[in-house]
Amino acid sequence: MDYDTLILGAGAAGLMCAAHCGGRVLVVDHARAPGEKIRISGGGRCNFTNMYCEPRNFLSANPHFVKSALARYTPWDFIALVDSHGIAWHEKTLGQLFCDDSARQIVAMLLDLLKASGAELVLQTGVEDVARSPGGFTVRLSDGRRVQARNLVVATGGKSIPGMGATGFAYDLARQFGHAVTDTRPALVPLTFNADRFPGLSGVSLPARVAGVAVIVMVSPAPNGELNDMVLAAAAVAGVERFFTLGGAQAVGALAFGTETVPAVDKIVGPGNIYVAEAK
Repeated sequence: MDYDTLILGAGAAGLMCAAHCGGRVLVVDHARAPGEKIRISGGGRCNFTNMYCEPRNFLSANPHFVKSALARYTPWDFIALVDSHGIAWHEKTLGQLFCDDSARQIVAMLLDLLKASGAELVLQTGVEDVARSPGGFTVRLSDGRRVQARNLVVATGGKSIPGMGATGFAYDLARQFGHAVTDTRPALVPLTFNADRFPGLSGVSLPARVAGVAVIVMVSPAPNGELNDMVLAAAAVAGVERFFTLGGAQAVGALAFGTETVPAVDKIVGPGNIYVAEAK
């Protein structure tokens, strides 16, 4: 069967690509349902974007790699898309946006876009082999079909959450075609127990203090002299001992070098706008 574009992976990237690339498109995924990682993200409410997402927030050997992508499709473009589908959302903290109801709404939205584009979706189907061909690529699927495609998009994700079927397939395929692959390492590591121990704690997130940290200091601006109650509540939950009403790059400078009233600290963490990021 011939297609203009074959997309491997029916997650967020694969579904979004299928909705926009045009032509005859086939999306293939080995999972039983599309968008499985979307469904569990954000505690089931999908943290679908961040209002302050900028190129400097990404780590890359080429710091300019993400600039064009973020300039061509901004967080506000996706927010407008979410609004157009009637999905209610809220800002949880520092620009993080979540669905009011369920992450399944984002999955449904992407599937609606895929259907409107005319793309085909095939699930519970793996990839047996990928090879170059004169017209693009030949891919042999686990159901026995051979697919010819002018363009091949690999959107299978990384190794995170192997329990949901995540593998290193994309890395192996990249190496097969001569691409350099950066060694990976875990970024978020869960605490795992036997199935009969602490089942009620599954999926729970909570603040924690790194061993050896004696004092936690927090800074936050106070517009018009008023502090947000939610910020104070978060500080209390996190075990903050000292709180200063400072914001912006000047707060980073005060914490880095110390002042008469603000102590110098050993490590500064947390998100911020472009000026805060530059100060760090």
